[in-house]
Amino acid sequence: MRFNTLSEWLRWQESMHPNAIDLGLERVQRVLAAMGLEQPPYRVLTVGGTNGKGSCVAFLDAMLRAQGYAVGAYTSPHLLRYNERVCIQGLEVSDAELVEAFASVEAARGTVSLTYFEFGTLAAFEIFRRRGVEVAVLEVGMGGRLDAVNVLQPEGALVASVALDHQEWLGYDRDSIGFEKAGIYRAGRPAICGDRDPPTRLLDTTRRLGAELQVLGRDYDWQAAGMYWDWHGRGSHIQQLPCPAMPGDRQVDNAASCIALLQMLCASLPVEAAAIRQGLRSARIHARFELWQGDVSWILDVAHNPAAAAVLAANLKANPARGRTLAVVGMLRDKAVEEVVRLLAPQLDSWYVAGLEGARGQTAAELAGRIQAALPAARLTACGDVTAACHAARSAARSGDRILVFGSFLTVGAVLRSACRNPVAITTESG
Repeated sequence: MRFNTLSEWLRWQESMHPNAIDLGLERVQRVLAAMGLEQPPYRVLTVGGTNGKGSCVAFLDAMLRAQGYAVGAYTSPHLLRYNERVCIQGLEVSDAELVEAFASVEAARGTVSLTYFEFGTLAAFEIFRRRGVEVAVLEVGMGGRLDAVNVLQPEGALVASVALDHQEWLGYDRDSIGFEKAGIYRAGRPAICGDRDPPTRLLDTTRRLGAELQVLGRDYDWQAAGMYWDWHGRGSHIQQLPCPAMPGDRQVDNAASCIALLQMLCASLPVEAAAIRQGLRSARIHARFELWQGDVSWILDVAHNPAAAAVLAANLKANPARGRTLAVVGMLRDKAVEEVVRLLAPQLDSWYVAGLEGARGQTAAELAGRIQAALPAARLTACGDVTAACHAARSAARSGDRILVFGSFLTVGAVLRSACRNPVAITTESG
């Protein structure tokens, strides 16, 4: 064993490979074979897409657990603790389990160099084997075709959406990105697309692979029914479903896509309507229009690309504040900042801009300059880091106002860490 603590392992993994992102399966396949995990003793469901992946994993995990299956869920990135990435039966695994799994990956890799994400992905596969899960629900990290998660053969796969993000690695149009996303589908296996307007290359690639494709709005859909909603697919329907615990029509799209996947797998992985209903009520994930009620309310959302910003703007419009909406924003430099802020501007009254550290980060002054160029009339305050931006926004807020925190997992994570250290500091700090 190389290290004794989780923090030591993670620091080392961040530096062991020359590139933080190095798409390709050959290295991971070699280590997977050395670990004896090419055919894991559990069923695999894979979830990809530009936005909505984490929510779909949460829905599938909750529905399968409600049916009585032992379920492992793998997601990324994390908000507070690395352990969030690997959950079994809804609970984060321990530091000790991660350390033991990392040691197994290290023993198997030989001279193969792995990225931080690849190392963690293989460790998750090992933990699921050790804990005897029956089903592993795996979130694809980036793209699909060449992502480390795609090294396993899923019984079914779901692409939640296709939009522009990570263009430097995936391509600069939806067709190119759709091709990469479709790479998680398999011949003769259920393939769900939760995008109502799938790119042509996704459809063509799926057809070439021979996957059994169903598309939201074409092969399955949902409709509101008073306080409930109804799902209907090819020859089947489920009525009076409860609204998901996570708000917004897009979350109903995500839930409907998860139901479609489970319906296609019903012969080998049966899930009853009662378990689906229970999963809809219980599935939750941080920072997807997460509301903290108070005299001044807070909304946390990890939206960081134009498609997610459009959904966030729609949710803000559908749920108006009594007073103003103040934005705390921090975004990485490789994101489409200008387009994101233009989409959200009609719903926001002022901006408190935070800098983010790291190779892809940018200072508050840099981000503020980009926002001001896109929105010349915007009221901006550059605040250094996320904590300073939150304090400035809270000091300016009045009763009935709300504060929106968005732009990155790093931005929202900083707020959650602050709230964990002092749960009352954010909501009660006086102006």
